[in-house]
Amino acid sequence: MRAWVVHRPRRYDPAAWRTEHPLVRTEKPDPLPGPHEIRIRVSACGVCRTDLHLAEGDLPPRRPDTLPGHEIVGTVDMVGTECQRFAAGDRVGIAWLRYTCGECRWCLRHRENLCPSARFTGWDADGGYAEFAVVDERFAYRIPDTFDDEHAAPLLCAGIIGFRALRLADCPPGGRLGIYGFGASAHLAAQVARHQGADIYVFTRSAHGKELARELGASFVGDPNTPPPQPLDAAVIFAPSGDIVPAALAALDRGGTVAIAGIHLTAIPQLDYVDALFGERVLRSVTANTRADGEEFLRIAAEAKVVVATSPYPFDAADRALTDLAAGRVRGAAVLC
Repeated sequence: MRAWVVHRPRRYDPAAWRTEHPLVRTEKPDPLPGPHEIRIRVSACGVCRTDLHLAEGDLPPRRPDTLPGHEIVGTVDMVGTECQRFAAGDRVGIAWLRYTCGECRWCLRHRENLCPSARFTGWDADGGYAEFAVVDERFAYRIPDTFDDEHAAPLLCAGIIGFRALRLADCPPGGRLGIYGFGASAHLAAQVARHQGADIYVFTRSAHGKELARELGASFVGDPNTPPPQPLDAAVIFAPSGDIVPAALAALDRGGTVAIAGIHLTAIPQLDYVDALFGERVLRSVTANTRADGEEFLRIAAEAKVVVATSPYPFDAADRALTDLAAGRVRGAAVLC
């Protein structure tokens, strides 16, 4: 099968990436499903910022020539033994979380996202920058009919992780929610939050992001260091910049939470306890998701008629899609389809 792999991670450099891109086209054997596994013929795969972190080396590869991609939509074309949930012809999605042990204290407390034995698509196992992908059917999702393949793909990571970040930020009903960075994940989380009654304040340097935020009904749009007109009740940081953390905390009202949604963040500057955190302000991370998060988000996304902004790329242009993402040229979510 045709596939793209991260051959040698390197920091983004517009000049170097033209000739020495970390993504390399290759041919790999078609994968075969094992017990409990299904194989899908990939029809769409989102290009996630986590893929960029892998390509740039912020996320150290766990295997040589990693095949990225964990926002995968396709049709089941082969099932392994002991499969019961899906059959050939079913439309399914594969997301970031692909295995948990089911036995550790975190799994038993319904917090499988913290399982020490967890494995992840496009990092520990081959992802969706390919013609076929395999996953344990217990970690696959049914895709709501509301979304076609291209627009369903970003829901499977950008959507799910944004939804978990919203939950952990704990914005009260009718509260003011700050969103820092406005790309693939943020524009989906903003729509869910509005559906749930929040007032949305967006902070981003991206001209594309500002335009999209206004289209989606944000009450305020400004740069990350611009103070909001009123204190925020909660905030989610999607941009992978630690410099934003002090600004988000300064914008926060007493008792509010700032949730950091990304898997990678640059260094956070030194914080003054009284100015930044006193008043029971909370700063917390967000780690992956549970399958329950995924199922609930997909249901709410369909119910809320979430609009997924995508920038489609042909499969043969995966390297260009990742380059555009690194350069901030993607509006919404890039999708290989």
